[in-house]
Amino acid sequence: MAVALALSACGGGGGGGEQQAAATSPGGLEKTQLLVGVVPVPSSAPLFIAEKRGFFKEEGLTVKTEIIQAPQAVMPKIINGSMDAFLTSYVSLMAINDTGAAKLKLFQHSQEAAPGVAGVVVAKGSPVKTAADLKGKTIAVNVLKALGQTLTNAHLQEAGLKPEDVKFVAVPFADQLSALSSGQVDAAWLVEPFLTAAKKHGATEIIDTTDGVTAGVPIDGWGVSEQWLAKNPKTAAAFHRALAKAQEIAGADRKAIDEVVPTYTQTQADAAAAMKLGEFSMRADQASVQKLADLLHGYGYLKNKVDVARLFAPSAG
Repeated sequence: MAVALALSACGGGGGGGEQQAAATSPGGLEKTQLLVGVVPVPSSAPLFIAEKRGFFKEEGLTVKTEIIQAPQAVMPKIINGSMDAFLTSYVSLMAINDTGAAKLKLFQHSQEAAPGVAGVVVAKGSPVKTAADLKGKTIAVNVLKALGQTLTNAHLQEAGLKPEDVKFVAVPFADQLSALSSGQVDAAWLVEPFLTAAKKHGATEIIDTTDGVTAGVPIDGWGVSEQWLAKNPKTAAAFHRALAKAQEIAGADRKAIDEVVPTYTQTQADAAAAMKLGEFSMRADQASVQKLADLLHGYGYLKNKVDVARLFAPSAG
């Protein structure tokens, strides 16, 4: 699905007189209209908080969003400049850089894992009860060789299985429940809000992939290209100020997240309030990102070792 939502609103709170003057003076911003790729998951909430509270408008920006399923699919738009930024897992960002398809930077951290926010589920009545029971089974993930496959493999290895003992197939989050119910797959890796929805329909979680050996793993953040940063330094600074302000609110006020999640997902307000969330901190722990990068390299998902300090834009480091 590709849905564009115009994000412009009046709202409070200035970014300081000097910053505001720079942002709104003639020629102050290289561009004022931005297109941002968002995934319909809680990690996108800070962007919608920024819109709701007028943080973009006060920086002289009008932001539109396009729903995306995976960063890889929108790389042509990022490269040609028709999309300015996008929500991405750390895994996808590193994988794209590793292939050489684009040179990306993590612009602003969004969320790191907490127990219960992502897991592997099976259909009601499935004979699969534990991670070890997945040997020879098919597991749906939203993107191959990305976050879901990486986290699941870590837990499979802890259970004595090898990555090649299971088969991973790519199925969009929105289609995974039907794939599970029809027997197309034996298990599915889901994140919120899809995880809660699956459980309400009788699915059983057999692995909490954000606990145990993968507790606290950095999940995602906002990515941009190095070329975009170099071409739009003032716009980047304005966009980051608005996002960072909203990120701070998301980390301190759960209700702010609950208010916006139903506006860009198919999640009802009561379900949004019941979801388990990770930590919305201002910055990722670089040691945890490095651990994730080393895990990816160890699985062969990355050809090259990663120095994670180079992943972060100066404002996000």
